[in-house]
Amino acid sequence: MKIIKHLIGWMSQGVEMYYITGNHDEIFRKFVNFEIGSLKIVNQLELEIDGKKAWIFHGDVFDVTMQYSKWLTKLGAIGYDLLILINKLVNNCSQFFGKGKISLSKKIKDKVKSAVKFINDFENTATEIGVEKGYDYVICGHIHQPEMKEFKHGNKRIQYLNSGDWIENLTALEYHKGSWNIFQFKEEYYFSEHEEANDITDKTSKEIFGELLNDFNIGKR
Repeated sequence: MKIIKHLIGWMSQGVEMYYITGNHDEIFRKFVNFEIGSLKIVNQLELEIDGKKAWIFHGDVFDVTMQYSKWLTKLGAIGYDLLILINKLVNNCSQFFGKGKISLSKKIKDKVKSAVKFINDFENTATEIGVEKGYDYVICGHIHQPEMKEFKHGNKRIQYLNSGDWIENLTALEYHKGSWNIFQFKEEYYFSEHEEANDITDKTSKEIFGELLNDFNIGKR
């Protein structure tokens, strides 16, 4: 809720924002180019950053399953969501017994060779097309693998940047003082030993909606 409130605050200040659609929120692709205040829904975004051209998109467009078999893509998305749910239950048990959190999907992808090959193919495909289009940066997510590396195709170089995700890796990309960095969230940065993180995923829809009403002072007299 704090994030939503913060974003709405930016909108009220006219800060330019873009919502880039992906395979987990494909329904929003029906509303591409829809604008509300300073927020715009897009499939991809082109930006010039300090004289360099950046191409920003989710990345699922490069999936063979996305191109040729949509039902398989949807099945994979359902399977991933189910894995995240199972992961949450495992972490609850792990924390109950005094153990740390683990990411099942991250461990699976890190160890399965075919997943590693898929990641490499994805990176090569994205950067190769990026070079053809004349970009200096290719920025995406989708494969949930935070990464910063340079590729060379022919005599041209391009920087590949992947934000990772905010579920398995808790990572994001930051551009500050002329350089890119991968930021990784750690609870100890923000919470003391006596203060626990407030996990919105543990709340019911009724509780979340109630907080939203309170934040906007709706229903108060």
